[in-house]
Amino acid sequence: MTAVYLLGGAQTDFARNWDREGLDLFAMFREVLETGVRDAAIDPAQIEVGHVGNFVADLFCGQGLIGGFFAHVFPELSAIPTSRHEAACASGSIAMLSAMRDIEAGHYDVACVLGLELMRNVNGQTGAEYLGAAAWQGQEATDCDFPWPHLFDRISAEYEKRHGLDHEHLARIAEVNFDHARRNPNAQSRDWQFPEGCFKEDDALNPVIEGRVRKLDCGQITDGAACVVLASEKMAREHAAKLGLKLSDIPRIKGWGHRSAPLLLEQKLALSEGQPLLFPHAAATLSEAVGRAGFANIRELNGLETHDCFTVTEYMAIDHAGITAPGESWKAVEEGVIERDGAFPVNASGGLIGLGHPVGATGVRMALDCARQVSGRAGPMQIDGAENMITFNVGGSTTTCVSLVVGVGE
Repeated sequence: MTAVYLLGGAQTDFARNWDREGLDLFAMFREVLETGVRDAAIDPAQIEVGHVGNFVADLFCGQGLIGGFFAHVFPELSAIPTSRHEAACASGSIAMLSAMRDIEAGHYDVACVLGLELMRNVNGQTGAEYLGAAAWQGQEATDCDFPWPHLFDRISAEYEKRHGLDHEHLARIAEVNFDHARRNPNAQSRDWQFPEGCFKEDDALNPVIEGRVRKLDCGQITDGAACVVLASEKMAREHAAKLGLKLSDIPRIKGWGHRSAPLLLEQKLALSEGQPLLFPHAAATLSEAVGRAGFANIRELNGLETHDCFTVTEYMAIDHAGITAPGESWKAVEEGVIERDGAFPVNASGGLIGLGHPVGATGVRMALDCARQVSGRAGPMQIDGAENMITFNVGGSTTTCVSLVVGVGE
């Protein structure tokens, strides 16, 4: 790989409700871009290209052409090329890949990637309908109130058929992520209180949303943005010297994976019928990122920031990543492997369940959290000895899968 470095970035507070504050999508864009540029210690004029990850601002906010906001924040950016990328919940990661390609091709030395979503300005039912745009309209999830809980319940049912599935393990994933989120000063749920017994199959404390999916199995509807500044090796070397650092101290993207699959969930599951893994293309995404980074397997890394729009999504990521054998994700849960001080921490940030899930921001936020982990800047969330981390970001029912390995050192 041509080296691509992460100079810095920023994330908004995911507990904020921007609409209640009387603020709009541009206010969110401006805040995270200004903060990200300061954190990266660059002059705004050094940014040569901008990429935006966003799923459905057109529906939630009536706003498109978001790349035009760069110039309204910094007049110096009035003539830079910008673009917006959509891949449902993987929109931010696709923006990351696109910025990487710009740098790898030698077109630019500094790229800004910004992901954002404003989603709490409508009621829950309307929000669910808007987010349902990532399913095949009129072809799936047509007989339910909430499309995504319905579809991921179907994934739970398929796990149960192929390997068996105990809700106790899914509930523990939620409990771990909410616990991790308490350490994250930007987490939506950092101050939430959970009554005893709420992680059980208790219809009062943890009501059913669709099928096997209960309230605490679900990621959060969240407002938020994340921003990173990417740079070529030439620029990163100059940047490191300016800061009195070695180039090897600057986090870089060491490997990547990107696979897509048919839009319909049932077609995906039919393609893997009789196989131990439900989504072989998801496993390939992760293994290719690990391989491109020069590692033999994922256990040579120090942790995973993964998509957990539902607890079963993280459950799937555990065995598809190779942390356990297929169908044995429960072992990593029971043995505490996924906890922050476990053998292979998963979602030390709190993940989508604990931290929050502003859809277009998630892939960018994952990369930023990994960069902070490997540079020792993760604060209370820090994983001891973290040098190489991996992301796994999913759009739709694994229709789009992206993975990035972020690390320091040679």
